[in-house]
Amino acid sequence: MSWWRALIGTAPVWDLPALLNAADPKAPLAERNLWFVRLLEWLRHPVAGGEHGDAGDDAASAARPVAPVLRLRHLLNVLDRNAEHRQRVTTLLACFWKEIDTAALLADFGFTPRVDLFGELAQRLRMRVLPATPETTDLAELFGLMFAGEDDAQWLRAIDDTTLARLAALTDEAWRLQAENSARTPTAPADDSAPAPNWREPFLDAIMYLASAVRASGFSGPLRQRMSAELMADQPFRQLARVAEHVREHAESGDDAMLLQEAQYLRALIDACQRAAASVVDHLEEYGVSVDVVFQAYQLRQRARRIDELVTCVLSPTPPRDITQFLAGLVVVAQERRSVRALLSNHYSLLAYKVAERSAETGEHYITRDRSEYAGMLRAALVGGAVLAATTHIKFIVLALGMAAFWSGFWAGMNYAVSFVVVQLVHGTVATKQPAMTAPAMARKLTDEAGAGASEEAVEAFVDEVAHLIRSQAAGIFGNLLAVVPAVLLVQLAFGAAFGRPLVSAHEAEHVLESITLLGPTALYAAFTGVLLFASSLFAGWAENWFVWHRLDSALAWNPRLRSRLGPARARRMSVWWRANISGLAANVSLGLMLGVEPVLATFFGLSLEVRHVTLSTGQLAAALGTEGLALLHHAAFWWCVAGIVVTGLLNLGVSFFLAFKVALRSRNVPTAGRSRIYRAIGRRLRARPLSFVWPPATR
Repeated sequence: MSWWRALIGTAPVWDLPALLNAADPKAPLAERNLWFVRLLEWLRHPVAGGEHGDAGDDAASAARPVAPVLRLRHLLNVLDRNAEHRQRVTTLLACFWKEIDTAALLADFGFTPRVDLFGELAQRLRMRVLPATPETTDLAELFGLMFAGEDDAQWLRAIDDTTLARLAALTDEAWRLQAENSARTPTAPADDSAPAPNWREPFLDAIMYLASAVRASGFSGPLRQRMSAELMADQPFRQLARVAEHVREHAESGDDAMLLQEAQYLRALIDACQRAAASVVDHLEEYGVSVDVVFQAYQLRQRARRIDELVTCVLSPTPPRDITQFLAGLVVVAQERRSVRALLSNHYSLLAYKVAERSAETGEHYITRDRSEYAGMLRAALVGGAVLAATTHIKFIVLALGMAAFWSGFWAGMNYAVSFVVVQLVHGTVATKQPAMTAPAMARKLTDEAGAGASEEAVEAFVDEVAHLIRSQAAGIFGNLLAVVPAVLLVQLAFGAAFGRPLVSAHEAEHVLESITLLGPTALYAAFTGVLLFASSLFAGWAENWFVWHRLDSALAWNPRLRSRLGPARARRMSVWWRANISGLAANVSLGLMLGVEPVLATFFGLSLEVRHVTLSTGQLAAALGTEGLALLHHAAFWWCVAGIVVTGLLNLGVSFFLAFKVALRSRNVPTAGRSRIYRAIGRRLRARPLSFVWPPATR
């Protein structure tokens, strides 16, 4: 609240008599509301010695309440002793209840008026940057000013029953005074026997508002299409508003038996609506993920839960206690709504889960489990290495053209992108792309087979998967390097025999030796390249989700123009091909462009960041060897480059796998229990059978 006091230029009133004397029912709306804000500030102020001397002997007991509770008792004691102060406060409260929209707090607080994540994000940013005004009749807007303390929920829950009863009596006086003022006319004097207004009324209004909002959300197309048909069979959303109206009618008529019956039915409908909203997740695999849809489902469940809390207050045999607990929950909501980070963390977790899940499905294809699959991975890696050998020479040609920095980086990126796509189309593989895809698959195995409480057999099965994964990475690396080195050297020899000079100049060869040596920043650049490899896997998952979300496979299969030109069968095959390959194409193109363009962009911003890809670096070193000849093997610079390539490979694989694995674990909410068992089991396997992580055992 310091920003508010600085804005209005007034200091808080810590003296209770002065604060009570400032209670003016005839003051403007903003000043009256500001008085309640200051009252809450006074309650939160630390208790001075002797200030709560009349709060009772229990204040010194072992279960000492927090300071605001002591101050609240002190306030009630002062009001009991001073009739003038009590009259001013109850009159001010009566004006407050008459003018304020309480149902707005109960029904709307904590929910964004828009049904999209970015609307809520914008609202939270405005709340953090822009001050709020007390000149409002919306209690939802005023609530954040009144309960701005971090411990407000704690002291609200700590109020004892006796203090709550005294506070409720004060509130009843204000309600009764409001009723008297509303009924008083020039010809009809005040009636002392007039009943106080029904305190349930704003709660019943809020239940009606929330039921209508939940019903509208349940009928919205994006959610309705993704909810379980079985859970929607009884049409809980259609009945919700009608049953809420019945609850209101029986509450107003005083028919407690029917009220209880209808309230139980309303709660059953609420539970059905929540389960239907939760089933949206099960259908996102078919329809794709949208953070807006996820956010709508989340808000629907939260509104349904709010209805249940309001029903609890309406039916409560001890309303002051349950209403106080409800307000404490709203205080927690107020604190959460100030956090932008919490919003993004909560609502992007499901998107991360589905992106990781799609990567996990792709990653399964990169894990070999027997010698035949291992041999297949070696063959695919040999094909990938051969293609990247051509990529290496094309890069030298692009650099030799001497284009502007941006265009040189752009065409280098296009060279990488086209090469990676070619590798995909000819069913080859690039080893460094595997970790970011296989990590989510490993996280899924960790969740399904080796979670907390798993048996020893399950843990060993997971260790087997780890060994399969590392062997697959090793096969990919071996195949890529075994193909790229001789292929580059053969091209060098053929070019030299045909034109009488090496394809790569001596100056370029010297630059290669200087750039990929371990004595330079190679390790940093290799780690950064691992980050780019991980980023390309995220982009691949996002692109596949976008493809599925917009149902482009169906659009291609049934497009009239495509069907007329290609025929129905070919159009269908094309849609299936795009659905199967969109993830790989997105990963390859994004990775290639990032590898080429990133150094140029980093230079533009004054950063010295380059990329070091193990297979491409090996091809460049082979090209330098072809230019310098075998004499280069006798120079330490060559072997420092070899060491740099080893470190580059480890960091390319390790960083990308680590990042993907961490994201997959976070998105799947994998508990920490049991992980130490897995780490120990992996250590035992390394000591007992280290070769099993490099070479597959014989098939039994």
